[in-house]
Amino acid sequence: MKVKRIDHVAIASVLPGEARTFFEEILGLTFDGEERVEREGVNTHFYQVGESNIEILEALGEDTPVGRFLKKRGPGLHHVALTVEGLDEMVAAMKTAGIDLLSDDPVIGAHGKRIIFIHPRSAGGVLLELTEEPI
Repeated sequence: MKVKRIDHVAIASVLPGEARTFFEEILGLTFDGEERVEREGVNTHFYQVGESNIEILEALGEDTPVGRFLKKRGPGLHHVALTVEGLDEMVAAMKTAGIDLLSDDPVIGAHGKRIIFIHPRSAGGVLLELTEEPI
C-alpha cells in the first residue's frame, strides 16, 4: 500500500460555467469531462493539470454534502484527493489507528474509481479523499 500521486484538488462552486471560462480560457487548461455522481449529489467538471486534475464540484441540491458545504462556507477548496495503491489495506490500517473515516468502506466515485474520505479532524483540518483506479 502506498500513496502514488495527487489525483485532484476539488473546488466547490455555485457557478461551474464561470469556473470553466476561467480554467479553460484564462489558464488554458484542458476540459476533461463532466460526470454526475448521484451517490455524492454532485456534477463533477474535470480540468487536466499534468498528471493531476482540478475538479469543480456542482451541488445537485442544497441538501447534499457539497450543497451544505457551500451554504456553510461558500465556494472554495473542498478536498484533496490522493491516488493510492492497496486501498483496502490502507483503510484497515487507518481503522486500526483510529483515523476517522466518513464511511466504513470504499464506494464507487467519479470515473469508476473506488474512493473513501478521511475526516478533516484526522487529516490536519483538510478533507482528504483516497482514490484507487478501477481494476
